Amino acid sequence: MARTPSFDREAVVRAARTLFWTVGYESASIPDLEAATGLSRSSIYNAFGSKRGLFDAAVQSYLDEIVRPRLRPLSGEVVDPDAIIAYLQGLRDAFGTLTSMPASHGCLLVNAAGAPIAHDQKVAQVISDYRAELHDAFARGVDAHTPDLDAAERERRVTAITSSVVAAFALARIDPAEAARGIASAIELVARSA
Repeated sequence: MARTPSFDREAVVRAARTLFWTVGYESASIPDLEAATGLSRSSIYNAFGSKRGLFDAAVQSYLDEIVRPRLRPLSGEVVDPDAIIAYLQGLRDAFGTLTSMPASHGCLLVNAAGAPIAHDQKVAQVISDYRAELHDAFARGVDAHTPDLDAAERERRVTAITSSVVAAFALARIDPAEAARGIASAIELVARSA
């Protein structure tokens, strides 16, 4: 009879998520993961199959617990006209708080996009889907904020906002103030009238 795991799976995944977010997939060694999670190597492999299985669980946790709750006001049935501005202001403020994970470590998925793990087809698809999810949420926010934009201008703004957010996450690790300025420009773009 298989033994039931005697650990809190969500807590383990969150601890691994923080390590992967901080140092990246390639630099997170098994001993580092053991120290972060409190699990032995054999327990990690028994529970997640591999380091990669733990990374996949950490990415899913990142999407479910970090990304999607922040996007929820932009993806609900009804989107408040100021939801896109509130999202961007919250992100700008996070970059202004140097102890926040976004300011000190950017975005787990944007970081992964610039690392060797992004050559894995499954990881590349998750990153592509994440960008599409941001784009769709921002499109709903722009539609609610400026419903009379023509389709071409709407798409230009949504693409610019999405690109600004991704670029800000890429810059945050080295210059969070510049990342915040990029988001401030996105706020100005949203606030501009048709």
